[in-house]
Amino acid sequence: MRVTEYVTFDAVGLAELVAKGEVTPAELEAAAREAVRAVDPRINAVVETWPADDEPTPGGTPLAGVPFLIKDIGVSMAGRRMELGSRLAAGHVAGADSFLMARFRRAGLVTFGRTATPEMAYSITTEPVLYGPTRNPWDPERSAGGSSGGAGAAVAAGVVPIAHATDAAGSLRIPAACNGLFGLKPTRGRVSMGPDVDETFSGLAVHGSVSRTVRDSAALLDRMRGPEPGDPYFAQQPSRPYTEEVTRHPGRLRIGVLPQGWGGRRTTAPVADALARTVRLLESLGHRVTEAEVALGADWEEFVLANARLSTVNLTASVDELAAAFGRPVDATTLEPATLAGYHYGQRVSGAQFVSALAIRNRVARSLARYFDAHDVLLTPTLPELPMPLDAYAEGAEALDGLGWIDRLNDRSPFTMAFNVAGTPAMSVPVTADAGTGLPVGMQFAAGYGLEDLLFRLAGQLEQASPWSGRTPAVWAGNPTRP
Repeated sequence: MRVTEYVTFDAVGLAELVAKGEVTPAELEAAAREAVRAVDPRINAVVETWPADDEPTPGGTPLAGVPFLIKDIGVSMAGRRMELGSRLAAGHVAGADSFLMARFRRAGLVTFGRTATPEMAYSITTEPVLYGPTRNPWDPERSAGGSSGGAGAAVAAGVVPIAHATDAAGSLRIPAACNGLFGLKPTRGRVSMGPDVDETFSGLAVHGSVSRTVRDSAALLDRMRGPEPGDPYFAQQPSRPYTEEVTRHPGRLRIGVLPQGWGGRRTTAPVADALARTVRLLESLGHRVTEAEVALGADWEEFVLANARLSTVNLTASVDELAAAFGRPVDATTLEPATLAGYHYGQRVSGAQFVSALAIRNRVARSLARYFDAHDVLLTPTLPELPMPLDAYAEGAEALDGLGWIDRLNDRSPFTMAFNVAGTPAMSVPVTADAGTGLPVGMQFAAGYGLEDLLFRLAGQLEQASPWSGRTPAVWAGNPTRP
């Protein structure tokens, strides 16, 4: 199969070709590798590729035979490197599959490489010292977002139709927005984090994916979801597969709109214009859309402080474990300035302060739950501005302490973190683009705990009403010679 043909299919479409015998998994893998060679020198999204060691049975699942990439953090594949984007973990080889990796194998996905992440997934841009910056396929001078920026750039550029991603503060929704993709953050407890951990970042982090079509994300979440032995908690299973929800009508929804983020950062004019167009689209589809006041459950300073304490304490524990395992120092030779600052900040957080941060997490979850008692969905921009230029996030980072870095990330992404804290599902949908630059603009839709089915129904309707899969970026495997 030629790459120009390969990129015209989504993952479900490729699997259908495999099931019909019209193409083999090996031929798809070869096309994906050719796509890597064509575009990755310009975007630096794929850290490593390897010979795929699984040969799926054609027709086994809706994703059997599809080329796939995993993020360089959060999921371990036996015998393959997982370096967390950090010099501290450079060369680390996983000894066994994580539960999620085993599910990817059972889904018939052909995993042939890993995508870039910022160091320890501790940023919302992907510019690690270890690998170098990942560039946005729409404008290579801009960020691809983070922390799943490698996944976002690779999918947007046509390397694979869907890729693994994680989200602890917006880390899959932000790259989805920056790269013109669909990305849904599942409910806390929907996907197992085991077996090595019960939860990551005290429940803030979840596994998910970024994709070019809604049905691909639904199909993969159907294969990812469900508990494993020893999980501390799990979300109630849906009544039907998510793939069936994508084509179901969502009904007339009560949608609240939050145009300005918590914390005071103003939404820029291009994004505000895209939000207004999205509201008009929703109203044309019959939904009731009203501007909303959404109580966060804590003032902004409390919220940021709690997130800093939860994040840095978890970071500190991970860094200490890695340093001991590899016999490496914890200093500027192994960690970047923001990560090192977070490490030292986490060392100073007391047990009582950590428990207080968990109490803030509870207050935010309860407050947002009350909002969803009266509304079906909350609409916000995913980001308040267009994708940032490379190096913008790092400017002055060496002068920030751990709290200052978390404050910067929350300020730049004021809409996403609340739903990690609350554990509720949220998705970024590439409904529209900026008229001036052509850059994609993501719109975030959030729902109550366990209601991914509702979000998939709405996403499917939006995809039909305002299709986005035909938009392609400047760096695109289907046209690798484009300047």
